Amino acid sequence: MTATPSTTVANLRDLGGTPLSGGRTVRPGLVLRSGQLDRLDLDADPVVAALGLRTVIDFRTDAERADHPDRIPAGARLLVGDVLADKLRAAGKKPAAAQLKDLLSDPVVAEEHLGGGKAQALFADTYRSFVHSGSAQAAYRMLLTEAADPQAGPLLFHCTAGKDRTGWGATVILALLGADDDTLMAEYLSVNPAVKQAFAPMIEGFTAAGGNPDIALALIGVFPSYLEAALDEVETRYGSMEKYVREGLGVPDETVEALRARLVG
Repeated sequence: MTATPSTTVANLRDLGGTPLSGGRTVRPGLVLRSGQLDRLDLDADPVVAALGLRTVIDFRTDAERADHPDRIPAGARLLVGDVLADKLRAAGKKPAAAQLKDLLSDPVVAEEHLGGGKAQALFADTYRSFVHSGSAQAAYRMLLTEAADPQAGPLLFHCTAGKDRTGWGATVILALLGADDDTLMAEYLSVNPAVKQAFAPMIEGFTAAGGNPDIALALIGVFPSYLEAALDEVETRYGSMEKYVREGLGVPDETVEALRARLVG
């Protein structure tokens, strides 16, 4: 899998080219991932224009979508699957992944709420919710159903930074297609350079104000322990990715077979 050099969409990556078992790979140009599309400009961005996107799946919360609405290519469908809706409702506030700017505006508050490993614990808890919450299950069921449908055309799924909610979606798809554990982790971690570049001014401002750079990186980057928390939740609750998809997401085996038929090259 390679990053796609878009000028108006952060962290755009094609799942195509990812190595799978038996020497096969994911077909290119069919399923892509990114950050939010609030700055998408097809006139200024021939790379994205050439993709011919037909379906966009937005994993963000209502508040995130209202603050930075997507710009959707003409002729494309926009589908919304709010992964964090149940988590938000239970917590009564925005999860850390959805409030980076707020959390990094005050180093003292950040240290109080996120220092000493608290940030990592928050993200692990959020990743576990990707597996077991009803809103997350509905969102990822939609992703797999759409990605398996030949009529969906080239599909792009995204959240805000394109790293957490989007990262889990990519992991589930690639695992079903036959990527091994090392490949799943490598793809998950591969977004770090793009995400850190996108948020560099925020990190620099936070550290210049006396903030702990480790806290900023815990919020802005992705780490193996985050993905491992979700994978452990799958193992604990379902025993395998296939059972999670079948029983947790409610995706029938024939849809998984259609996904493989469409995306494995």
